[in-house]
Amino acid sequence: MRQTGRQSRRPERRTAPSTAELARIHDRTLAEAAARELAQPPYPEPGSPGLLEPRPEIGDSWARLRRLGLDPDAGAAAVHLGPAEIEQRRRTSGLDAVLPALRDTLLQPVGQTPLLLAIADADGHVLWQEGERALRRSADRIGFLTGARWIEESVGTNGIAVALRAQRPMHVHSAEHYLRSHHSWTCVAAPVHDPGTGRLVGAINLSGPARNVRPYLLQLTATAARLAETELRAHRLEALHQLRTLAAPMLARVAGPALVVDSAGWTAAAAGLPPPGRLRVPVGGWGTAAVHWVPGLGECALEPLADGWLVRPVRPPEADASGTVTAEQAEGARLRLDLRRQDRPELTVRGAAGSWSHPLSPRHAELLLLLATGREGSTAAQLAEALFGDPGRTVTVRAELSRLRRYLGGLLAHRPYRIAESVLVTVDGPDDPYDLLPASSAPAVRRLRAGLAAGTVRLPGAAPVPPPRGPAGAPTGPQPPASSAASWASVGPQARSTSAETSA
Repeated sequence: MRQTGRQSRRPERRTAPSTAELARIHDRTLAEAAARELAQPPYPEPGSPGLLEPRPEIGDSWARLRRLGLDPDAGAAAVHLGPAEIEQRRRTSGLDAVLPALRDTLLQPVGQTPLLLAIADADGHVLWQEGERALRRSADRIGFLTGARWIEESVGTNGIAVALRAQRPMHVHSAEHYLRSHHSWTCVAAPVHDPGTGRLVGAINLSGPARNVRPYLLQLTATAARLAETELRAHRLEALHQLRTLAAPMLARVAGPALVVDSAGWTAAAAGLPPPGRLRVPVGGWGTAAVHWVPGLGECALEPLADGWLVRPVRPPEADASGTVTAEQAEGARLRLDLRRQDRPELTVRGAAGSWSHPLSPRHAELLLLLATGREGSTAAQLAEALFGDPGRTVTVRAELSRLRRYLGGLLAHRPYRIAESVLVTVDGPDDPYDLLPASSAPAVRRLRAGLAAGTVRLPGAAPVPPPRGPAGAPTGPQPPASSAASWASVGPQARSTSAETSA
């Protein structure tokens, strides 16, 4: 039989741990962390055979809260909003319009199961909470009530906080909660994004007694989040239609190609050129400058128009290489990857092609982080291993890199995939290493967080961190330079192929 070269994996456990097993995992994990901090071996290493471990998202959350010093028996001081601020946040979230549909979707079908429905904004503030009266009284005793800020820093690992950080539906059951006072609860939550901007606007949560856990609740909550996003999309399409009606007479009078986009870059109308679906708008908007370099169109004159922009290419896109950065324009360019905000990774490019910036999707942020910390380059299989733990998922990697090339152009080289050598790369990371792309569960990103927390690696362009010192005050060892081969070996793809990949 021909060997595929893929390492064998330990079979996954098919049944979820029981409540008692989760409690043992919780107590053992925190005890081991305390022993490591006090340097009191022996203690079992994580992943030791025969020991159950917390799920990656839960384990990352616990490690972060240990670093913050949160007491699992006490938590932190609660933060509560006043009535006026609750009402203001309800209106700005946009979720008030879909609340009736959410009630019908989530509370009516499971009326026989005691549950609480809670809707939080993107900052974790509980804006609505409804459900059985006796269950609400129990929730009040742990501070889970309207106006409370349900974030990890205050109340530990919980469904709302984990879903907002991971930006995908999550289930936190029993002793997966960091605070022991929450071990009698189970909760499922799903994030809600604005379909027009991709911005996180909140989370929908169902909570109830741990003994009444129902496997279908996670799918039900995820469906409700999609329902909320569908309603938000309908509102945006209506606004886009109004902008199109307003722009039509103006476009008829404009000489040359032009298009009208809304504040998020979605095209409402176009004349004289194929309409792109969406332009990449900087996080802070285009500002007051008259001319901007727009990926896909090149240099453009921009004018504010109602709730959008009138965009006119200075040169026809065909003569401007469709706004793609050429290899010559990439020479000496500066690329900055800003990962300081958990919910809004941003890319900024400055060079011969002009200056521009825009928010990144979570997958593109992961890929650019791996390419920035591994300047020597990686094959598609190595990137697939780093992102998914599966070197066979090269089709997905190549598709995402192809999308990146549409606006990065000559900044991104291939065979192997890498950022062009002439480009100066800087990565701005958060103060807490565990806040680096918190939504990512990619193996390489998790290793990078751990390396940053231990001080063994640093991000490109970051200030050097003083090396750890021994008892006599002397450095215990040299600090790896940013983006060095030594740094990449500890955070990037773990298995380097001896034969180079020949296809892009």
